[in-house]
Formats: sequence, structure tokens, C-alpha cells
Amino acid sequence: MQNSKVSFRGRGRVASPRRSAVPHAVVGLLLAAAPHASQGQDSVFGAEKSFKAARTATPPTIDGAVDEAEWANATVIDDFYQILPREYAEPTERMQVRVMYDEDGLYVSAQMWSDTPDSINANVLRQGEVLWSDDFFSLILDPFNDRRSGYRFLTNPNGVRMEALYMDTSRQQWNWQGIWRTAATSDGAGWATEIEIPFKTLSFDPNNQEWGINFRRTVGRNNEDIGWVSRNSTQNPSVAGSMTGLIGMNQGIGLDAVPSISFTRQRRFDPVVHESNTEPSLDIFYKVTPALNASLTINTDFSATEVDDRQVNLSRFSLFFPEKRAFFLKDSDIFEFGRLGAGDFRASNISRPTLENGRPFFSRRLGLSSSGMPVGIDYGGKLSGRIGPWNVGALALRQEAFQDVDATDAFVGRAVLNVLSESALGLILTAGDPSSNLDNSLLGVDFRYLNSRLPGGGIIEAEAWYQQSQTEGIDSADAAYGARVRVPNNVGWRGGVGVKEIQQNFRPAMGFVNRSGIRDSTLELGYTHRPHNSLVRSFFVGSDAQRIDLIDGGLQSQTISLRPLDIESNGRDRLRFDYVVSTEVLDQDFEISEGVVIPIGEYTFDDFGFTLTTGAQRMFSGELTYRQGDFYNGEREQTKGSLTWIPSQHFRFTVGYDLNDVSLQGGDFEVRLATIKADVIFSSKLSWVNLIQYDNVSETAGLNSRLHWIPEAGREAFFVINHTLQDFDRDNSFDSLVGDVTAKFSYTIRF
Repeated sequence: MQNSKVSFRGRGRVASPRRSAVPHAVVGLLLAAAPHASQGQDSVFGAEKSFKAARTATPPTIDGAVDEAEWANATVIDDFYQILPREYAEPTERMQVRVMYDEDGLYVSAQMWSDTPDSINANVLRQGEVLWSDDFFSLILDPFNDRRSGYRFLTNPNGVRMEALYMDTSRQQWNWQGIWRTAATSDGAGWATEIEIPFKTLSFDPNNQEWGINFRRTVGRNNEDIGWVSRNSTQNPSVAGSMTGLIGMNQGIGLDAVPSISFTRQRRFDPVVHESNTEPSLDIFYKVTPALNASLTINTDFSATEVDDRQVNLSRFSLFFPEKRAFFLKDSDIFEFGRLGAGDFRASNISRPTLENGRPFFSRRLGLSSSGMPVGIDYGGKLSGRIGPWNVGALALRQEAFQDVDATDAFVGRAVLNVLSESALGLILTAGDPSSNLDNSLLGVDFRYLNSRLPGGGIIEAEAWYQQSQTEGIDSADAAYGARVRVPNNVGWRGGVGVKEIQQNFRPAMGFVNRSGIRDSTLELGYTHRPHNSLVRSFFVGSDAQRIDLIDGGLQSQTISLRPLDIESNGRDRLRFDYVVSTEVLDQDFEISEGVVIPIGEYTFDDFGFTLTTGAQRMFSGELTYRQGDFYNGEREQTKGSLTWIPSQHFRFTVGYDLNDVSLQGGDFEVRLATIKADVIFSSKLSWVNLIQYDNVSETAGLNSRLHWIPEAGREAFFVINHTLQDFDRDNSFDSLVGDVTAKFSYTIRF
């Protein structure tokens, strides 16, 4: 066996001299906010770990049983420590990882011993379900070793896969799907897993023999995280060790062909219309180089994509729904711009739609109408990957005509130059308008700064960006720009300040804008304390503020929130209190509900509330939110809750209800949203998921039922039933509106 080797590239308590300087005033602020490592931590924090990967002539059998003979030549890593609740402390459980590779793939095994094996959490059996409530093992890979991007692979004691693509060091795209294999076993000593990640699944530079890598284990019974490398209780591509000695890796000819076929029968009930369709489609993925991917989609079919979760909207501005379609998610990190949307939604009351506002490219603008209905895509192509220090991406497709919009050719181009040690300078270009017949284009430039090596384990990230749109018939006030600095520490002080301006005529036809003609300023400040030897995992107290002014003068919206207590236990229970003061200025009457109008004017109101969440690892778990206070010229009371019951690995039942009871001078109304979810999991390869959603605004109830068979990653079959009912007369009597049944089969062929 080879032992892991730790190299000490000593930084001590100062930043590496090869990192660029930032203005002294900013440095002073950040150093004041940065957590201070104890003397006992310095030796750990000051070390960068690395090991040489062992090459094997015989790949292991991926069955979850770590056979000593199969893994005899692997590199062994066992110098792990506690990340949470107390960073750098001795872990309560023992762990050993082995790594080796051959020309076709990377192989990782993890043996995780437990003093109380009966308490290992392994409730999740369905592929596609999140693993946060279970014991799990996590692997981070940064094949370019650029500290900016990478992959994350997770598995639990049932061998369920979960994977993500790092959009940047603070965001992960969990809807991304890669082809890899894993299996797990459990016994009286703990549990073990074996993982195979084919090199065909990854983008990398074959001349680069050093990759970033990291490992993490979560112990479910006490919510303890054990890992190899961390800073500020965090792991990501910028906080990782190194794996060296990788040579002779083979990606074959780099061609994946994914033929699919779907059979759909749809029925509309008023008037009765039947339609049947058989739609073949083909996706082709080709690695032009090991680091550069080309893809082609023909007659693209998204019929088996998960439906969106309904959201309650009591504002004047549109909400944000994340992308879920696989074609757009592949290498989607390359198309990210200006770190727009980045934020810690757990530690802030600043809404996600306002953070996303100004995004130049939002893939849901393609293949979907403004109401969320599918629009056909005849064909499309994408080129994405790395060329030297450059990250490049280009997307072009042909969207079918719909309603009064002609068929559209759409293009997005992106180029990013990696500069400094962890930073990037980028350019983006879009052309085409998929929702109108007007000519539209956009050009933008962004700079993203990252330094994850501040003294004491602190992190600083900053970004600045500028965009200019060109729309037929518009020749002024069509730019957007912004800048932000954040210290997203998980321990001690954290904070951020930012500003962006979205001019009145800024029109990114393939982007996301829900407010224009505004200047948006944000301020965040908070402090996290993690006590030692306590049932409490963390205490957080903080405040944030957002002010949105009209460029022409005057306030549009303002929110100031105070979170006097946010407490989390080691049992994954959490209690949060907050108090929010809001100001809204209406320049026109706002019909917030049918027949209920709020007149023009300025309204200042406050509310308070709490959220209680219990640990999802239990048989019964749930969440309860209650808020009460003023709302415009009246009052609002919100009660929101969900309850999940998991009697076994094979059944999961969740019921949720969100009630907003609003009383205004113009009238009273209620907004109700109810969800029921029932999952039947026959095995890790076969599941039946049912979702029912109802809201009283549209007075519709929707059923989505999906039977999903995954014999192995890259090969799957769906049987999907969608049925929508509507209460036309609002008398609680529902009639069928539309229903469809779809069977879809896809098979990945790798060359």
C-alpha cells in the first residue's frame, strides 16, 4: 500500500505572496471580519495536503465490499479531522479512503466505521432524492486544479447517487447529472462504499497531472462532518487538497449518443380533443478534446422533466424558477455571469429573484413560453469546455414558432480567462429573442475575484460587471452594471455589500429581469458562534438590508431585517426568529388579488415570525413557519407547514400547506397552496413518485405521477401521468381540464 503524503506549503498567518493585493481599506474590513484560528489550528490550516494517485492494472468490482486484494495497491488516506461542529478536532468516528485509477476511470473506496452501527441513517433509497438527512460520503474533484470549478459526488449506505456541478465556489447545480457508478454495504462495524467515475464523464486537461480533490463524511446520528481539507468549516474547489501523478487517461473517442423516444397521448376535455404523438429525439455529446465538449440535440424532448414547485407571490414582480432540463445543465457553470444569484439564502432575507435580477442568460427563456408551457426545439448545438487558461461556451438552437412568435435562432457565447490564483475575467454575448419577433442582442463583461486564503481561514469574494443590450426600436437607457463584496464565513463574522443598476430599457431577451429602471443596494452582516461540547451546533445573529431606488428618483422598495436568534442543534433541529420592516412605494394601483386593489402611495409596515425545522433523519419530521404583522394598509398572517413521514426506506409521504390570510382596506383575501407528495421506492433502481399541487389563485389542482426506472446511470425509462383539474365556477367542484400520459425511454451509448 502507498501512504498518503501531506506536503506543507507553509502560509503561516499571512496570505501567499503570489496573490494579488486589494485596497488596504477593504483588507482591513475583511481581516476584522475574518475568524481567528487558534494556535492549535494553525498547523492544520497552514498545510496543503497532497498524495500521489496509484495506478492499477485491474479495476475493482464495484459492489460496495472493499476487498483488500482489489485495493491492495491503492493510495490510502486516513488523516481526517472534524469539520463540524468543531473544526480540526478529533473525529468521533474512524474513516479510511483509498484511491487508484486506470486509463478508463478513477476509483475511490471509503470505509466508515461506527461505534453505534444501528444508528446509521439510511432512509433514502430513491435515485434523485437529496441525501442530507442520511449518513453520506462526499467526493469533490477539480480536474483543472483551477480552484474555481469542479464536480461533487455523494452516496449513502444504500448506494444512492447524488451529484453536482460547481457553478462557482459558493454555488452548486444539483440538477446536473453525470454517469458514474457506486455501491455500498453495511455490517456490524459500519458501512463502506465503492465509487467508479469514468474519465468519459469528466472534462479535464490530459497534460495536467495534478487535480484538486477532497473527501467528507457526514455522521447522521450527531450531524458530525469529518473531512480531509477545510477552511472556515467549508469545502469547495478552492478549499481542497491535491492528487498528483495522473497520466495515460483515456476517454475513448469521446462520443456519447443518447437516442430517446417518447409516446404521448393527450386529452383536452372542453371541448374533447385527443392527440397522440410519437417523438424520437437524439442527443450527441462529443469531446473535441478531453477538456472541450460539443453537443447536438435534435427534436429535443423534455416531457419527462420534473414539474416546477408552485410558489406564492404577493409582490408586483415575477418569481425565479430554477432550470431542471438536462441539456441546458451540462457545463452550465461556464455560462454563469457575474456571480449573479449567489447568496446564502439560509443566512439572509434578501430574496433570490432580486439577486438573480439582471442575469444576461437564463436558459428557461429557451424552449418554454412566458407561462411555462413547452415550446418545441428543432435542433441545437453547444460547445463548452476549457482551452488553456480560457473557459469557453457557445450555445445555438432553433426554436419552433409558437402563438404569434416566429421560429427563432438563438445564440449565447461565453469566454472566461482565469486570472490571478482564483479569479476570472469574462465576456458574454447573446443574440436572438425567443419570446418576440424583435431583434435583440447583448454584450457583457465581468470580473470575479476570490481569495480563500485569508488569515484564520477567512474568505473574500467580489465581482464587478457591465452589460449592454441592443433591442430593435430602443437606443438609450439599455445598460446594467453592478459590484459586490462578500465575506461568506461559516464561523465568526460574515457580511457583504453590493449595488447594481438596471436601466429602464435594459432587455436581455435570453436573460432574467424582474425589475428595471432601478438601483439596488444591499448590506448584510452576521455572526456565527459554534460552541464546543454542546448540544447546540451553532448560534447565528444578523441583519440585512436592501434598498431599491428608481433611477429617475424616489424609493421603490426597502427591506430591513433583524434576526436576533437563529439556533441549530446537533440533531439537525433549527429555530429561527426574525423581524422585518418593509417599505413599498406604488406609482400605480396594485391589484394584489382579484378585486382587491392597493392604491398609489407609500406604505411602511413590519412583521415578525419564526420558523421551526426538525431533523429530517427522523421517522416524522417537519417545518412550521408563522408570521404576523402589518401589510401595506392592512394586516397579513402567514401559516406555513409541512410534515414528512418515512416509515421505511420504501415509502415517503409529505403533506404541505401554505396559508396567507390578508386583510386590506380594499378587501380581504386568502392565498392557499397545498401539496401532497407520496413516493413508493421499490429499489434504488425503480421508484414511483406522485405530486399533487393546488392553489386557490388559479383554482387548479395538478397531478404529476412518475414511474422511473434506472437500471444504471445513463439508461432510464419513464412513465409519466399529468392531469390538471380546475374549479371554473369556484364552487369547490373540480372538472378535468387536460391530461396526458407519456412513456419515454433513453439509452446512453458511449464510444
